[in-house]
Amino acid sequence: MPAADHADLYYDSQVKTIGKDGNEITTVGFDRFGFNCEVPLNALRSLYLRPHYVNTAIAHKGANGASAQVAKVDEEHAYFASDGNAEYQSKSIYHPDSNSISYTTLSRFPPVTLLPPNQRKRVLVTGGAGFVGSHLVDRLMLLGHEVTVLDNFFTGSRTNVSHWVGHPNFELVRHDVVEPFMIECDQIYHLACPASPPHYQANPVKTIKTSFLGTLNMLGLAKRTKARFLLASTSEIYGDPEVHPQPETYWGNVNPNGIRACYDEGKRVAETLTYGFHRQDGVDVRIARIFNTFGPRMNPQDGRVVSNFIIQALRNEDMTVYGGGKQTRSFQYIHDLIDGLIALMNSDVVEPVNLGNSDEFEIGNFALVVRDIVADLQKKDPSEYRIVDRPMPKDDPQRRRPDTTRAKEMLGWQPRWTVEMGLGEMVRYYKAKMVEGSI
Repeated sequence: MPAADHADLYYDSQVKTIGKDGNEITTVGFDRFGFNCEVPLNALRSLYLRPHYVNTAIAHKGANGASAQVAKVDEEHAYFASDGNAEYQSKSIYHPDSNSISYTTLSRFPPVTLLPPNQRKRVLVTGGAGFVGSHLVDRLMLLGHEVTVLDNFFTGSRTNVSHWVGHPNFELVRHDVVEPFMIECDQIYHLACPASPPHYQANPVKTIKTSFLGTLNMLGLAKRTKARFLLASTSEIYGDPEVHPQPETYWGNVNPNGIRACYDEGKRVAETLTYGFHRQDGVDVRIARIFNTFGPRMNPQDGRVVSNFIIQALRNEDMTVYGGGKQTRSFQYIHDLIDGLIALMNSDVVEPVNLGNSDEFEIGNFALVVRDIVADLQKKDPSEYRIVDRPMPKDDPQRRRPDTTRAKEMLGWQPRWTVEMGLGEMVRYYKAKMVEGSI
C-alpha cells in the first residue's frame, strides 16, 4: 500500500483534536482529589493505534545466490509511531507470501511515571483485557501504578494488553471472577461482565452469576484488604425509562423476565450487594452507571450500534437500523469515561454517578453521521452507502440519555470529546485493523 494512502489510517502529530469547548485536546485526565491522572494523548494513541507489525519479510538473494528472507522496516505501516513513540512499537515481522506474522515482545516498554512508594497504588482491574478495562489499564500503567488484570477472555482479548506483559508493574491472570481470588490491593475496579446483548444473552445464567457471584467475591476481597471498590454498573438498570433524561434518583422501568433481564437485573442486584457491604461492613464503595461508550478496541462482532455501523460502512455493506431508527442514544468517547471512572474512584462520592454524554442522537441520524465520516475517509460519495431498516428487537429501550448533573457538581467531570472526533479516530482504528487482516 502506498505511504500516502496508508497515512490516512493513523493520526499523526499534526492532526489536531478539537474538544467540545473548541480547544485542542493534547492530554487526557486531570489532577484532582489528590490523584494526578493526566497523560499525553499521543502516548495513549501510540498504544491503541499501534500496528501489530512494522517489519515486512522480503525475498533476498545472498552472495552465494541462495534465497533468504530479510526484514524491511514498513515505515508507512508504522505511520502513527511519531513523536518518539516508534521505539516502543512492535518489531514483529509480517510474511506476505504466507499471510503470517512472527511475533516478538516489545523492544522497550513505553515510559511510565516513576512514583515514590507512598504514591504508587496496587490496583486490581477485573475484566481488564476488555474494551473499557484495557484503556483503564493503559492509563494506570502510564501513571506508574502497579496493575493486576483478571480476565477469563470470554469477551476480552490478550492483545488489548499484550504491550504491558512482562512489565514489572503489570500482571495478567486468567481467572473467572465467579471463583474467589486472593491478592493484596488498594483499589478494585470491578468491570468484569459481558456488556453487549449478543454476549450476555448467549449464556444468561452465566451472566447473572458473573454479576452476583463476581461482585460478591470482589467485595469480599475489598472487605479483607480494606481496598476501595468501584462497581462498573450500567444505564441498563434504568430499563426502558419513563423519565428523560435519567437522573441517579430514578428507579428504572425494567422487565425482570425479558431477554435483557440477565444483564439489567444482574447489575441491579450487584448495586444492591455493593451497598449492602458498605452499610453492613463499612466497605468503601463507588458505583459508576456507564452509558453508551465507544472507541478503539471495541469488539467489531459485539452487536453494538457504533461498531456495527462503522464495520458495515467500511465493508460497503448495508448499514442496519431497527424500528425506523427513531430510538435515541447518547454516546461518549472512551477517554471521557476513563476520566470519569478515575475521578469517581478517587473522590469521596458514595452515591451512584451517571457517566455519559448528554448529546442525544436518533439512531437513524447517527447512521448518517457515521456514513459521512467513513465516506470522507474512503473518499467516496455518501450516496454510495445504503441504510436499511429492520424490525425492532424485543425490549430495546426507546430513549436513553443521562442526567450528569451529579458528575459535574461532585466530580467536576463532563465529556470533552465530540462524538464526531471520537468516530473519526475509531473509523481509522477499524480501517487499520482491516488492512492488517485483524478484522
